[in-house]
Amino acid sequence: MFVAQKLRAENIAEYLLYMWQVEDLIRAFSLDIDKLYDSYLSRFDNLSAEQQQELRHWYADTIEMMRSEGVVTKGHMQICHNVIINLTDLHQRLMASQKYPYYHAAYHKVLPLIVELRAKQDKADEHPELETCFELLYGVMLLKMQGRKVSTDTAKAVETVSAFLGSLSDYYKKEKEGLLEF
Repeated sequence: MFVAQKLRAENIAEYLLYMWQVEDLIRAFSLDIDKLYDSYLSRFDNLSAEQQQELRHWYADTIEMMRSEGVVTKGHMQICHNVIINLTDLHQRLMASQKYPYYHAAYHKVLPLIVELRAKQDKADEHPELETCFELLYGVMLLKMQGRKVSTDTAKAVETVSAFLGSLSDYYKKEKEGLLEF
């Protein structure tokens, strides 16, 4: 909860990846707040009793959201989809503007990777291009957490996609602060 709040304000891309991780963590504990709290959340001993209660409540609310939205075994909550929708909207506005040539260049650098990934997934039109970028980053993050190696080509793709999404996240933050002009 505390990490999510901080990331949402500072880096929307990292926030989304974090929320996907939260969804998977909750699934690993079978959407059982007691198991999740006893085995994982209670280990955060640097939190006050009030903060522990807030954390438990946030996870319980997230579990309820996952249940009500039917994403118990797979998929993402609507708040995650909304982030993709908002970022896609911003991406389209940045691409339509001539004021952001560096962003255009970053997108055109990542576009062949998006096309290649979508072709491998056979999901050409199922979801936004940005979601494909996030899926790559999240998938590689999971592989690294499992101690599995990532190929040199994949590592280069992650670097390119990360730079692109980092740029988009920076523009998102600037827009939220009222500092972005089109």
